[in-house]
Amino acid sequence: MRPIVSVAKGLGIPKKYLELYGDYKAKVSLDILSRIKGNKKGKYIDVTAITPTPLGEGKTVTTIGLAMALNKIGKNTVCCIRQPSLGPVFGIKGGAAGGGYSQTVPAEEFNLHLTGDFHAVSAAHNLCAAFLDNSLFRKNPLNIDLNKILWRRVLDVNDRSLRDIRIAVGGGHNGIERETRFDITAASELMAILALTDSLSDLRNRISRVVVAFTKYGKPVTCEDLKVAGAMTALLKDAIKPNLMQTLENTPCLVHTGPFGNIAHGNSSILADKIAIRLGEYVVTESGFGADLGAEKFFDIKCRLSGLRPDAAVMVCSVRALKMHSGRFNVVAGKPLDEGLIKENLIAISDGAGNLVKQIENVRMFGVPVVVAINKFASDTEKEIKLVRSIALENGAEDCQVSEVWRYGGRGGTDLAKAVVRAAEKVSKFKLLYPLDMPIKEKIEVIADNIYGAKDVTYAKIVEDNIALFERLGWGNLPICIGKTHLSISHDEKLKGRPDGFTLPISDIRASIGAGFLYALCGQMKTMPSLPTHPVGERIDIDSKGRLIYVSR
Repeated sequence: MRPIVSVAKGLGIPKKYLELYGDYKAKVSLDILSRIKGNKKGKYIDVTAITPTPLGEGKTVTTIGLAMALNKIGKNTVCCIRQPSLGPVFGIKGGAAGGGYSQTVPAEEFNLHLTGDFHAVSAAHNLCAAFLDNSLFRKNPLNIDLNKILWRRVLDVNDRSLRDIRIAVGGGHNGIERETRFDITAASELMAILALTDSLSDLRNRISRVVVAFTKYGKPVTCEDLKVAGAMTALLKDAIKPNLMQTLENTPCLVHTGPFGNIAHGNSSILADKIAIRLGEYVVTESGFGADLGAEKFFDIKCRLSGLRPDAAVMVCSVRALKMHSGRFNVVAGKPLDEGLIKENLIAISDGAGNLVKQIENVRMFGVPVVVAINKFASDTEKEIKLVRSIALENGAEDCQVSEVWRYGGRGGTDLAKAVVRAAEKVSKFKLLYPLDMPIKEKIEVIADNIYGAKDVTYAKIVEDNIALFERLGWGNLPICIGKTHLSISHDEKLKGRPDGFTLPISDIRASIGAGFLYALCGQMKTMPSLPTHPVGERIDIDSKGRLIYVSR
């Protein structure tokens, strides 16, 4: 690793704009925006993927590796990615810094705490919850309806026991007894706000608009009404600054915010991208989960708010993941993979390739050229790779290249990098999926029909009631963020490949007024994940010198 001051200097960031956290990570002051505002914008690349499978597709590996590969071919490139939640790090997923020779480093600091941004979000969120309950205890001057409190508490840990709880048990000096719950910090509206804001003053204004409850007369109660918005912003004044790190090949990497892709919009911060795009010739960013989730929200929410326009997208897939989408195989943790997944199986690839085809269509719907990256595994055969390539090219991909960045670092992705450069040089035809003045239901149905392939949409009574309320309150002109499973293009994780003819059930819709979107839920979404039988945390320890170690079972 190079000292982060040296990495910053190479990128064009003088030391005076850095707030150092040791030798290898730093926060970047937002004052840099004024210095670089006249710089030419770089090319803006989003890395997305087919629908995830338990086998992993390698999206973050490809994002980091592509940035390194672009530097290998002479393009000054910056990587922009999210910070991982401690829930998945200690749960079933483990680290999120990439893998092999395609990683952000120091990986252990990337995965654990970093510079404390997640803790700042938790503290600000829970401060608001404390103010709300204190207001109830102090004779409820805002006339808050106890049955219409929206704000919960958050914790950056997977803890199923906190999904539904009762607080202030016994009442009296303990407060007003009521039912509530915890969400994971990545699901906090404050995390979504932090990722979508463009300045400290905008952050303050967005927090002031956050709706935490309704009164007995149906009026929204905001953080400003609770007189806590200023203090919440104070807790986030450092968290708003992106974190600068580096890859194994010293490519600069801005790591910032961590909204979940199925619960929120699943993208790193606008601020990180705005800094990167004025400093690099290319910016490689990543959107969460498949193109039906993260990429759709990247285009319709993040790009709409930021004003930045993508030049190209990379669609990550793997041969074995496409086999999984055939529906022929079942993966059980701790058991050997089915031989059909690791031996040549052209029929399974053909049967599962509908998912890749649909996700290519989803990106092209926004007028963005797509390059398919096949994340190569040792078991892949030349015939299998040739088949995937032909399917991709026949269905609208600009190019399809094998990526071996996990094994070789940047040099394993130079063909992919060259393909991305060619695609990004085309004239941008970027367009949004829907206008904001379209009625709420129509926006939902445009996404359901075009992106998911649903035949119809149904709405629970609470959704009908909330839509009427939101339109009465003037919230109808907001973009839609749909929360659904990441394991299928549909709402049903059992529907693999390219589902069609299904009905999308909208079970709830909520308003994230501070973040600036309406949040529609399909089925039961878990906003507090749980731990598996054997969490990854069982294997994390330190040695006698205080170094992080990973203990094998």
